[in-house]
Amino acid sequence: MNKMITSIESKNISLDLSLKLLEVAVDKGKELGMPFSIAIVDKVGNLKAFSAMDSAPVLSLEIAQNKAFSAAAYNRPTHEWYDRLKDDPPLLHGIVHTERLIIFGGGYPIKINSELIGGIGVSGGHYTHDMQVCEAALEVVKQFELEEV
Repeated sequence: MNKMITSIESKNISLDLSLKLLEVAVDKGKELGMPFSIAIVDKVGNLKAFSAMDSAPVLSLEIAQNKAFSAAAYNRPTHEWYDRLKDDPPLLHGIVHTERLIIFGGGYPIKINSELIGGIGVSGGHYTHDMQVCEAALEVVKQFELEEV
């Protein structure tokens, strides 16, 4: 009986890429004229890089980390949760007991070629501002996308 040996390659966000995303996010925060907390996590939700801009709201430090964790752990942007939950009362009222899950905008999975490598979470403004900061940072990741052959 022949045994086929396979290996599974799994990618994770590097510190270098995490720091570049953080730098771009801080620049976007400065452009918006608002102080944000920005968290980058690896694909299982462990903190990889973090920054709280001067005068960022105290609560934003934990919220940014939880947004990044939520995005990576569930492999979906945090703003998608509310529409999924709003018409399902048992789930909507039960989900509040799920530690660290954030159901409003400002958290995105970080993917390269559709493969999850981490998450980014931003907090400090209205969630629409938080989303803008995330989206600016995620532009960096596009340079790593490979064209399908």
